[in-house]
Amino acid sequence: MATSATPHLVPTPEQLIWQRDGFGVFFHFGVNTFAGKEWSDGTLSPQIFDPTNLDADEWVRLARDMGAKYVILTAKHHDGFCLWPTATTDYSVASSPWKNGRGDVVREIADACRKHDMKLGLYLSPWDRNAPQYEDAEVYDEFYLAQLRELCTNYGPLYELWFDGAGSAGREYAWDRIGALIDELQPGAMVFNMGPATIRWVG
Repeated sequence: MATSATPHLVPTPEQLIWQRDGFGVFFHFGVNTFAGKEWSDGTLSPQIFDPTNLDADEWVRLARDMGAKYVILTAKHHDGFCLWPTATTDYSVASSPWKNGRGDVVREIADACRKHDMKLGLYLSPWDRNAPQYEDAEVYDEFYLAQLRELCTNYGPLYELWFDGAGSAGREYAWDRIGALIDELQPGAMVFNMGPATIRWVG
């Protein structure tokens, strides 16, 4: 009995570039850095976020000098603290003493990437332990989409968007809408792990 042949999977040009680039550096930085924690539950005060002599240019330059082609910054980890002055929540750098609340870590990293000809990726955790609306999936989806839109609109071309699955067991996010937003605003970005993923864990 004849069987249909398995179709060949052909990578997109963007996937091939990502594979060939090979090496990137993750900047895992946030409010937890100032509490000596890897993760927190979203209750750390923004007042503890006050880096001294933060040098995004140095970070990116060192990544480049190591041979990396791109960097990924945790714009928001599971604690919900945003490294850019988002309009969606007060739990961000805008409520910190750093630069009198006028700082923007994402902007500084993005500018350094342009200066050093490096590609920029952003990590935006779907799980948010600070957002009170998280328990209402429909309301939270709007909140999350608004954050993603800010990041996809305000910082130039994004090489990769990283959606971590931690804490999300049993929860479905608005992946169709998330994918449509990425297609609209950052069509060349690789998408890691969840939803409309174009790249995944190895193995």
